Amino acid sequence: MSDANPRTEHTLHLPAALHYPWGQAQPEVGEWMELRPGLHWVRMPLPFALNHINLWVLDDQLGGQDSWTVVDAGIAIEPIRQAWQTLWRGPLASRPLGRMLVTHMHPDHVGNAHWLIEQFSAPSDPAELWMSAADFFAAKLACRETTGYGGERAAAYFTAHGLQDADLLAKIRQRGDYYASMVPELPTAYHRLREGQDLTIGGQRWRCIAGFGHSPEHMALYSEALGVLISGDMLLPKISTNISVIDVEPQADALGLFLASIARFESLPADTLVLPSHGHPFVGIHSRVQALRDHHEARLADIRAVLSHGPTTAAELLPVLFNRVLDQHQTSFAMGEAVAHINHLWHLGEVRRERDAQGVWRFSRA
Repeated sequence: MSDANPRTEHTLHLPAALHYPWGQAQPEVGEWMELRPGLHWVRMPLPFALNHINLWVLDDQLGGQDSWTVVDAGIAIEPIRQAWQTLWRGPLASRPLGRMLVTHMHPDHVGNAHWLIEQFSAPSDPAELWMSAADFFAAKLACRETTGYGGERAAAYFTAHGLQDADLLAKIRQRGDYYASMVPELPTAYHRLREGQDLTIGGQRWRCIAGFGHSPEHMALYSEALGVLISGDMLLPKISTNISVIDVEPQADALGLFLASIARFESLPADTLVLPSHGHPFVGIHSRVQALRDHHEARLADIRAVLSHGPTTAAELLPVLFNRVLDQHQTSFAMGEAVAHINHLWHLGEVRRERDAQGVWRFSRA
């Protein structure tokens, strides 16, 4: 699911080991909190059920000049742009944006990146956009196409997975400009981030950790010296990151990729401070990874129980995976997650799939 939308994820039971060093304290819109020397937390509003995103501002020096590196940008809406302008009139006023780093291509992370570069770079030395290749080009495509959660192809894809609500499908068809409405423009060039790459930001070394399943090539950042992981959406403290399969890669095993990705975080020290894109900074990385594993295994167990009674479609799994009424916005994202879970069992060889006479995919036990 794109992060800029009402969440369909489940809230997870938190293990006792999860600790919030600042409790529920958080910066007000247009202000910041310093979490480590040179590392600042900014919180911006989102007009959705998930009503905020955390963004990070780091002291930096590029070309011999003091500057800021900003991690993630928010969606392109006026309240967020006003908040950035307030920050640059206040605590950020002393230096320009030197580097715009984006963890992944979802609208609440990349939507304002181009605007921030245009507004707050040094006139003689514009900041560069830094992100992974897969997410940069996926964002470029999404700005021009109707792939994902809107348009004719999305409606046809959901129909092929059993969605039958005509009104809902009509609304999906009409939402072809969904992504572009929140990401109106991207820079024409970028600086590529890669797995294992080291960045020096403000004199500190940060290592890129690639993650898959939530976006094409999500990049988290880890500083061993600071004991900090900027986790983006790969690790959130209270909700499970949405893992979806959409029409551009309909046979993907997104859940398998995600579970393999979060295992990489288990090699980090237990006292690592995790800075998530949503929720509050926390310590307890190993417990969180295990909780996410347990969560998805429980959802897979629910699907196995359904399959024991006969074939099913992804649409028929919605009340099993999401035990509440879903609106149109949420249903389209929930469909992507339902396909991700049933596809995972298919890739494991536990289920088989075939299309019925109406062209709908039905899954049954192998």
